[in-house]
Amino acid sequence: MGGILETMSDTPARLLSLLSLLQTPREWPGSELAERLRVSPRTIRRDIDRLRELGYPVQASMGAVGGYRLVAGAAMPPLLLDDEEAVAIAVGLRTAAGHPVDGIEEASVRALAKLEQVLPSRLRHRVGALNAATVPMPSGGGPTVDPEDLTVLAAAIANRERLRFGYRSGEGAESNRLAEPHRLVAAGRRWYLVAYDIDRDDWRIFRVDRIRQPRPTGARITPRELPAEDAAAYVTGKLHNLVPTYRAVATLHAPVEEVARRLGGSPGDLEPIDERSCRLRGRPETLEWAAFRLAMLGCEFEVHEPPELVEYLRALGTRVTRAAGPRGGVTTG
Repeated sequence: MGGILETMSDTPARLLSLLSLLQTPREWPGSELAERLRVSPRTIRRDIDRLRELGYPVQASMGAVGGYRLVAGAAMPPLLLDDEEAVAIAVGLRTAAGHPVDGIEEASVRALAKLEQVLPSRLRHRVGALNAATVPMPSGGGPTVDPEDLTVLAAAIANRERLRFGYRSGEGAESNRLAEPHRLVAAGRRWYLVAYDIDRDDWRIFRVDRIRQPRPTGARITPRELPAEDAAAYVTGKLHNLVPTYRAVATLHAPVEEVARRLGGSPGDLEPIDERSCRLRGRPETLEWAAFRLAMLGCEFEVHEPPELVEYLRALGTRVTRAAGPRGGVTTG
């Protein structure tokens, strides 16, 4: 065996190649690994031992030929991705960040920031081209957020670095801000940046969809103590003070299990009335969102409060009826 020409004499490069093969979900015979890497089976056994010493849980199977596979361990080891896999993951993370799914939105941004930091320029170009050529379907009326802005903000938070950015207020006023970013918070269908505003000498929350051209300054910051239990609690408190909230109550003429399934991960306070109806209570941000949510449930309903929602639905119904035109009068282009 010792006479076999071992063309992959660079041990680190060979270990990376071996790890890349093992991360494919299958069992690899030692002879096949040796053939692919053009080394001896003895070298493969030594390299497997090195990977185990580095914390990679490589399991060996018994038998005439024997085989190796990477199994789940106590901690996740670094992943090796080829170009196609890296591009696919980056695009997927951008999609998840721009259209949040309950429970994964912040993790998506953190992972995307880490991945884009190490992507080669050729892959960055491919990811950018794919995103530029792709038009996502609307996700239900929420504001759109540029995933690239999210990754810039996330990187500045991780690096404890001051940021400059343009900002548009709810009234449309434009301003330039210098801030020390603290955390990103996903709340409902919106992203918020919690940061210390240098010019105003106070903590602020910024809607990320209103931030323009965020750029790090290179100046490092010393973390400040947030005047709240955590960033989520701070954003919640500020939103309750800034945005009028409504207490909505409606009776839905559908079984409670069916309504819960249609509402997905945010059913609010839902309770059965009988086998064919239930009552929904909640605190929607806007009348528009409450009306959209109720209308999309696909069942009959009555709104008990607030009266503003009743009036909004009545006006909306009138507009929709007018738009439909007279019965039988539908035309197509």
